[in-house]
Amino acid sequence: MRKQKILIVDDEPDIRDVLKITLECEGYDVQEACDGVDGLAKVNKVSPDLVILDNNMPKMTGQEVCEILKKDILLRHMPIIMLTGKGDIQDKVKGLDAGADDYIVKPFEPQELVARIKMILRRSSRDLDANPLSRLPGNITIMSELEAAIHSGKQFAVCYLDLDKFKSFNDTYGFEHGDEVIRETARIILSTANEIGNKEDFVGHIGGDDFVILTTIEKSDELSQVIIDAFDKTAPAFYNKEDRERNCIIAKDRQGNVQKIPLISISIGIVTNEYRTISHVAEIGEIGAELKKLAKSKEHSNFVRDSRKDEAA
Repeated sequence: MRKQKILIVDDEPDIRDVLKITLECEGYDVQEACDGVDGLAKVNKVSPDLVILDNNMPKMTGQEVCEILKKDILLRHMPIIMLTGKGDIQDKVKGLDAGADDYIVKPFEPQELVARIKMILRRSSRDLDANPLSRLPGNITIMSELEAAIHSGKQFAVCYLDLDKFKSFNDTYGFEHGDEVIRETARIILSTANEIGNKEDFVGHIGGDDFVILTTIEKSDELSQVIIDAFDKTAPAFYNKEDRERNCIIAKDRQGNVQKIPLISISIGIVTNEYRTISHVAEIGEIGAELKKLAKSKEHSNFVRDSRKDEAA
């Protein structure tokens, strides 16, 4: 079972030590940051399930860090507990206004903090079946949304998104850089859906480099094309200067043969019930996998829409 990650951001080593010992005894994976700037970097690196954030720190206050995190479309659901050495009500109000989920005044009782952490994490898990890397809803919620779309009797479109050449990128640049690509892809998809999609559109993270968008048929092509354009514009920044300039990675395959591997692209398969009846979620997945395979067979980023009709139609 995956350990839940907690990031402690505090400029006082003694406080970090007490919290680390206490939380590790409770079975948590504990990460540390010594100031706000370091804290923001660690959030993006380790993808914590919860952040314990000191309010009074050098370089950047906890309130400033909290405001930045809550403005990020991928991180706004991540719970934050604010710590402070002051008991003034105004400090509490400012912390909560910045987006903190809870507030504890130093000195605090470690076991009380543990109890609050458990409560917040339970509530967070219940409210959002989140992928730990992207913070987007995961498979349980995806299944529920697709079932609801089928049973609504309305027409819908499901865009299945998958990265091409991602394994080669991971093998060459390492999993940390691969995680950065996943997070940036999630950010592009969610931003596009928020900007040009419908208010009711749903974005989920199936896992790895696979994502899904539930939208309307009339929006699906536009969403797919805008995501492709944004991804292709961003993708070169994932690579070093040498690979960018030659527009490929030089790497060996499993047989030791040197190959030129193109830069990462994105393929999208669009499943709709416009021309066929869909009665089960499994049908959507099967059609989506087939369409993604077809999209991947073509060069560069692209999308393929399902236009086949039921035999009886």
